[in-house]
Amino acid sequence: MTHAFMTALAAALAERAIATLRYQFPYMERGSKRVDPPALAQAAVRAAVAAAARRLPGLPLIAGGKSFGGRMSSQAQAAAPLAGVRGLAFVGFPLHPAGAPSKQRAEHLAAVQVPMLFLQGTRDELADAALIGEVAQSLGERATLQWFDDADHAFHVRVKSGRNDAQVLQALADAIGEWITQPRSDARG
Repeated sequence: MTHAFMTALAAALAERAIATLRYQFPYMERGSKRVDPPALAQAAVRAAVAAAARRLPGLPLIAGGKSFGGRMSSQAQAAAPLAGVRGLAFVGFPLHPAGAPSKQRAEHLAAVQVPMLFLQGTRDELADAALIGEVAQSLGERATLQWFDDADHAFHVRVKSGRNDAQVLQALADAIGEWITQPRSDARG
């Protein structure tokens, strides 16, 4: 939660009057490289959502996160809706391991009944562009997919892209802000 990217994104969202709650998964607290089992990670997501609701009651809740955090948020939402959550935002959804394209990690998304925002880099080795596009399309109006040209999974861009990482981060925050304030045609959004 103290990673420079997460800190900078939270600050950029705060500049847009969007509050964030960053938290650690237990494996990160332990300093382990091995991620938590899904049940434990999903429990951490539920605890974070509950803490956010207590701290800012009445504020619309959007769950999600960067990479593993976003996937665990979506799995938790698919298993049993997160109390008060009106949407999920994924900053680099990790669709598959690097070099092993597959849509298996997205199968649970069919059970998610709230709007979802996918922010993906075109060079993300953990989300083949064609496959993540198919996933978003299969979710219909619940899914919004926004591409960040030349960005990798960490949203780094090459110099030849004509942009720098700070500009991409600001564009991520803009995309999240616009999506959050977008009117929805259904009662869930």
